[in-house]
Amino acid sequence: MPAGRPTRDEYVSWETVTTRWADIDVYGHMNNARYFELIDTVVNNHLVAATGVDIRELPAIGVVAEVGCRYFAEVGYPDPVDLGIVVDRVGRSSVSYRVGLFQGSDEAAAEGRFVHVYVDNTDPARPVVPLPDEIRDAVSTLVR
Repeated sequence: MPAGRPTRDEYVSWETVTTRWADIDVYGHMNNARYFELIDTVVNNHLVAATGVDIRELPAIGVVAEVGCRYFAEVGYPDPVDLGIVVDRVGRSSVSYRVGLFQGSDEAAAEGRFVHVYVDNTDPARPVVPLPDEIRDAVSTLVR
């Protein structure tokens, strides 16, 4: 991940979600687990929309190999959160994403790193395989 606090101009694709009362912990900010749910969801929402298929039924599926998050400011209820996505790397069998979470600022409240590695969806042993063409096409628009 790049050093420093990311800004909106670093991301390519956007989705807005609404925080829920249940997302907030006893300290009044969004629970850490919710950040990871949002990061996972926004990446998969992009893949579904960009491919036009049920990505769970492709011959190869992306499994999470790495996830992390840097926190810069609190995210709270009831304000919406803008989620920006950018792809840092498209490999032979993996994609590395960054997802910025923004709430009321042009600087990120948090930034997540999310890596999908593609495995064979038809083999119970799940060997690593090359990215499906549909996925490669869908993520190529996110590379900056």
